[in-house]
Amino acid sequence: MDTQALWLTLRLALSTTALLLVFALPLAWWIASGNGAVRALMQAVVALPLMLPPTVLGFYLLVAMGPLTAPGRLIIRLFGHPLAFSFSGLVVGSVLYSLPFAVQPLVAGFRAVDSSLLEAAATLGASPVRTFWQVLLPLAKPSLITAAVLTFTHTVGEFGVVLMLGGNIPGATRTLSISLYDQVQDFNYAAANRTAAVLLAFSLLTLLAIYWRGAERRPLLG
Repeated sequence: MDTQALWLTLRLALSTTALLLVFALPLAWWIASGNGAVRALMQAVVALPLMLPPTVLGFYLLVAMGPLTAPGRLIIRLFGHPLAFSFSGLVVGSVLYSLPFAVQPLVAGFRAVDSSLLEAAATLGASPVRTFWQVLLPLAKPSLITAAVLTFTHTVGEFGVVLMLGGNIPGATRTLSISLYDQVQDFNYAAANRTAAVLLAFSLLTLLAIYWRGAERRPLLG
């Protein structure tokens, strides 16, 4: 087991999950709070990584962060170096690639909350922000947990975006999925089997926890 890649993967997943929840909460609230063409367009943009090949997204991010584009030159001016082939670049790519896994569960959770409860809070004088934090978010807590777990798990298993944007730099951009690819390329199937088993077990246990919680909340029919 490549422990260096393991810790880097966990660090990337934690960073991505924390940042995404900060951005996803207000975005999901805005999407869920109404209808219209603009909100539909935003939902399509958010869901795009689900349909787009990871290598395509990684390629465009690689170009955008390079010195030949205006955003890339601005990044170099601000940070002193390009974000491509760095851990910070991986975080940016992971946030964009995992965006739908954070936003979509939250949108579904917010829309499932009875609107009369929000109207009652407003009638009692609660501000929209207070209503969000003290009424809406607690009622949508299961969706928040689901969004966090799915984002973390999806980031752990990323490959295409990580490879395109970060390459394969030990200690900087080599994640577990990249390490697994290297082990297979080197015909080290014993090590590859161990790495794959860890990723498989982690994904299975995570999904089991999500579905188990859902089954406990679902009332029995009859």
